[in-house]
Amino acid sequence: MLTVRPSAERGAATLDWLDSRHTFSFSNYYDPQHISFGSLRVINEDIVQPAKGFGTHSHKDMEIVTYVLQGELEHKDSLGNGSVMRYGDVQRMSAGTGIQHSEFNPSATNPVHLLQIWILPGQQGIAPSYEQTTFSEAEKCDRLRLIGSPDGREGSVTIHQDVNLYAAVLRHGASVSHTLETGRVAWLQVARGSVILNGQTLAAGDGVAISDADRLNIQNSETNPAEVLLFDMAS
Repeated sequence: MLTVRPSAERGAATLDWLDSRHTFSFSNYYDPQHISFGSLRVINEDIVQPAKGFGTHSHKDMEIVTYVLQGELEHKDSLGNGSVMRYGDVQRMSAGTGIQHSEFNPSATNPVHLLQIWILPGQQGIAPSYEQTTFSEAEKCDRLRLIGSPDGREGSVTIHQDVNLYAAVLRHGASVSHTLETGRVAWLQVARGSVILNGQTLAAGDGVAISDADRLNIQNSETNPAEVLLFDMAS
């Protein structure tokens, strides 16, 4: 079964420095029909204006994955980590017993466009930790590249939950397939472009909850490249 979460129906927060869209309930946006899906708690699509960002704030007991689509995002945290993320970079921060961090657009001229994802951890009270790695577009081209997993296999970042996270960049006419094992569900998020999932056309910003399905086929439906994230999770 496919249940579409249309882009236009997401929650929104619009400030002079931030344009944010919330797939699930977040901050001042609350929708009892869209609290979470499985262990997936937040998918926020953010556009942050130049020289602006999120000041230092705290998190606890959450796996936070950041995926940059365009521009640069500077990260600093209370563990002493600091980095500038660009397209292709994937960051995982386990908040665990507690962590503080800030996220800032260091560019004086260009906005940064990103997805921030929160996943409920399989165990609370773990030690906070941080990890960042880069996946080139070639690695994701016309294939589902594993970018996050419980065991960090294939060079993916380690997510402390039974979630396998894949990314794919599909060229014109390209398609990829994925098999869901018994007892698994999935969420597909369209980051850019347009795709057809098992006959269902989806646009950028759309998400789909997938259950009671064993075979997924994802095809680019436009001339321009499409980019998707696929979460394969325990039900």
